[in-house]
Amino acid sequence: MSPILVRPVREQFEHDRVIRLLQARYKRKFDVVINPGAEQNASVAVGELAMFPDLVLFSPERGRRLQGTVEVETGESVNTLEAMAQWGPFSRLRAPFFLYVPPNALDTARRLCAEHQVVASEIWTYHMAADQVRFTMVHRAPESQQPRMKSEPAVKHAKAEKPKPEKKGAAKSVKAAPSKTATKAAAKKTAARKAVKPQKAAKKAKGRRR
Repeated sequence: MSPILVRPVREQFEHDRVIRLLQARYKRKFDVVINPGAEQNASVAVGELAMFPDLVLFSPERGRRLQGTVEVETGESVNTLEAMAQWGPFSRLRAPFFLYVPPNALDTARRLCAEHQVVASEIWTYHMAADQVRFTMVHRAPESQQPRMKSEPAVKHAKAEKPKPEKKGAAKSVKAAPSKTATKAAAKKTAARKAVKPQKAAKKAKGRRR
């Protein structure tokens, strides 16, 4: 409950009933803690001040990061003081702010949000009919105005480096050097060829003289 507002008993009963219904709806995605009536079960830090929204939405993961805050208003609580003391601080957190108001207070809620720079991620109306409560979303902030929440750091897995292909030039330089025996044999063959050439030339010269 807002510290600046004391609701009539019947209105407070309806207010807390809506909170519990919303707890069941948001429970599909979040870990939800509610603060109905004068209860203070979960808070959010606004600067150095601890504040208690009607519903606090946490991520179901181990870290339990704040995922959103929800305020449920009745006809009497849609006013300037409530907008300044509750809506404004919640809308400036790094998590979405969801506002629920009765249909007959919707225009006033829109005007107060515009006057006090309150950016509600979503505005809903709720209508009570007998034992049922119907919810209707009437406003959704554009993506550019949605608060940016810190995401969980991604776990990076080291990739095994693939062996680099050897260059052609490098492959040639790896060839084994010829052995000493092979070098000597090649030298003998070269010397033998050189010795044969003068003998052939002499024979040709004698044939010409004859």
